[in-house]
Amino acid sequence: MEALADCIIPPDSETPGGKDSGCAVFIDRQLAGPYGRQEGLYLRPPFQIGAKNQGHQSEKGPAQAYREGLAALDGACKQQCGGKTFAELSDDDRVGVLKALEKSELKLEGVDGKSFFAQVVKDVQMGFFADPIYGGNRDMVAWKMIGYPGARYNYLDWVSRHNERFPLPPVGMTGSAQWTRS
Repeated sequence: MEALADCIIPPDSETPGGKDSGCAVFIDRQLAGPYGRQEGLYLRPPFQIGAKNQGHQSEKGPAQAYREGLAALDGACKQQCGGKTFAELSDDDRVGVLKALEKSELKLEGVDGKSFFAQVVKDVQMGFFADPIYGGNRDMVAWKMIGYPGARYNYLDWVSRHNERFPLPPVGMTGSAQWTRS
């Protein structure tokens, strides 16, 4: 999962990638909780393929879909890339595999590769921009990158000030790293 996160959000000179910003940790925590178990959702068959706006219908929850998708991805990579798993591939080969998944050119056994890839991208993005309390956006790197003030009590004076950087560092739901408790 860390290799996928780093491929989707690669590190650069100013910002860590998906791995170092905690995207895989965010996804792991989400899959271990109510979201991963589909708590509160209707889980009785028949499951039908509906319109896109009707959402996903399946007996499997996201956690099971990830288990199967990651295993199928590694299986396809081993078969087509000299016995290497996705994490063992070079960066260029990883990008090639993901492009093939996105275009439905790479088939995963028992898994809709294109849908799995779309879900992984969405979840990595959520992890990158989430409040750090959920495991992603470590050290608020994404918020700092885009100039988001975070969960501050009030910054209404700045809402209409476009193209100006907010002068204070971002704050998460649990407060700021600079704050000390006595």
